[in-house]
Amino acid sequence: MTARSATATIAGYIYQFDYTIKCLLNLPNDNDSVNIENIEDIDIHSSTEDTAVQCKYYAGTEYNHSTIAKPIRLMLNHYLTVKNGTAQAIDYKLYGFYQSGHEKLTIPITVEFLKEHFLTYTENKTKQRHHENLGLNDNDLTVFLSKLTININAEQDDIQFKKIIMQFKQIFNCDDFEAEHYYYNNALKIVSHTAKQGDVTQRIITKKKFIVQINKKEILFNKWFEQLKGEKVYYSDLRKKYFSPINTDERFFLIELETNFSKADLKELLLKISTKWTKISKREVNPFCPYIYLHNIQDEDLIELKSVLSKEDNFKFIDGYNFKGADFSVETIIQKPNNCNSIGLKFIDTLDNLKLVLQKKNKNVYQFYLSRSYYETDNQYMQNIKIQVKELKSIKEII
Repeated sequence: MTARSATATIAGYIYQFDYTIKCLLNLPNDNDSVNIENIEDIDIHSSTEDTAVQCKYYAGTEYNHSTIAKPIRLMLNHYLTVKNGTAQAIDYKLYGFYQSGHEKLTIPITVEFLKEHFLTYTENKTKQRHHENLGLNDNDLTVFLSKLTININAEQDDIQFKKIIMQFKQIFNCDDFEAEHYYYNNALKIVSHTAKQGDVTQRIITKKKFIVQINKKEILFNKWFEQLKGEKVYYSDLRKKYFSPINTDERFFLIELETNFSKADLKELLLKISTKWTKISKREVNPFCPYIYLHNIQDEDLIELKSVLSKEDNFKFIDGYNFKGADFSVETIIQKPNNCNSIGLKFIDTLDNLKLVLQKKNKNVYQFYLSRSYYETDNQYMQNIKIQVKELKSIKEII
């Protein structure tokens, strides 16, 4: 990912999500887990560690002690519950990226440094000593420091991201595009969705479950991924992967329509698909045109669409029905388009009819869906390429 166009706020969220992904991939055992947004941003539970991690990304900020003082005080609050026997003992880690100012902090820090720079602050014009408010002495703070790791030299977002992509390539034996658009995209969606769960038990992910959940070759629509890539770059990546070069062979386009879809946008999209994936000139040895299936379109809307398209100049389509009341004919719809019959589009009205046609045609299917894919195949000779979109207009930008 050469251009990360996210704003500072979004970049901070995505950096934390990426760090969570990295932690999950690096867990030593399948049943080890992370808990998101529990004690800290990320709680790591494995056979070798139990650590609460506060993860921050300040790409445009200079490091100052005040930027990590409050997180450290919150960690000390939890340490008090451990000391009082009401919580399980864990380690604490503050992991952050800063543009500059690293020389201000020397590790390891002393108890006096901890008290002066992190635990003493002013609130309502009154000096507060957090350790004294909690009733903790120097011995307690010494124990706390033994459990605290501070790293303000965290990896930059691009470096962290590239390492994650490399891990996905190794785990799934895939190329860069698949690692990024399938597995990383899926991982980002799972982690961001898990972080929103109200029940803390639903914010736990094991390494094994995580790997299983992301192992899907589908292009999921993910607002975080789209914002991270930038809409134009995101669509361009998909176009280069699946829809370039354009005039190569006949294709099946399966398009799910939202409830309030624009009929004008749909017409424009179908004409664009026909223009790009139709080749019926006299010189063409193997002429072809695209097949279209519209998922969830009402019969009356489909009839209206066909009626409108039938009035287009120099445009002809077929739908596999030879006359009113006739049964669907596979042989009719798979007839070769050419310069004489001028067929520029082939409508398939139902999924059952689609399956009949694909028994005769081992061609790639490009399935655009809104929330859940609706066509599956076990045909090893064809690809069922699934791309989740947020709306009909997105398809026009992708192709």
